[in-house]
Amino acid sequence: MRRALDLAAAAAMDGEVPVGAVVTLGDRIVAESRNAMRGTSDPTAHAEMVAIRRAAERLGTSRLDECVLWVTLEPCAMCAAAIGIARFKALRFAAEDPKGGGVVHGPRIFTQPTCHHRPDVIGGIGEAEAAEQLRAFFASRR
Repeated sequence: MRRALDLAAAAAMDGEVPVGAVVTLGDRIVAESRNAMRGTSDPTAHAEMVAIRRAAERLGTSRLDECVLWVTLEPCAMCAAAIGIARFKALRFAAEDPKGGGVVHGPRIFTQPTCHHRPDVIGGIGEAEAAEQLRAFFASRR
């Protein structure tokens, strides 16, 4: 999670919402990213989506079933669906997102009967730092 938090801080420095994501396989990082929607003019360039694409390309497979995704904010519905489709073994996230989350809030993607894969989910890892990054980012915009 430390690396994901550092990526989130870098995103904020570039004017992106501070979210970072890291994909691990065992003890090694296989992909990482941060939010890049504004810089790429791509509304799907959430940190998780970019990290998933990079991991799949690097590992040469669309099935990331032995991987863990670490992200600084509860994934939205789009990202949660992609996590399920990629068949991640586990999801670890820092701060919950009551407004836009799709895992423990909102549509709760992994509890839906149409969800074919449910990763092991643990939230709250590094929550205080991630929440402070987000608060500071949005406060500077108001």
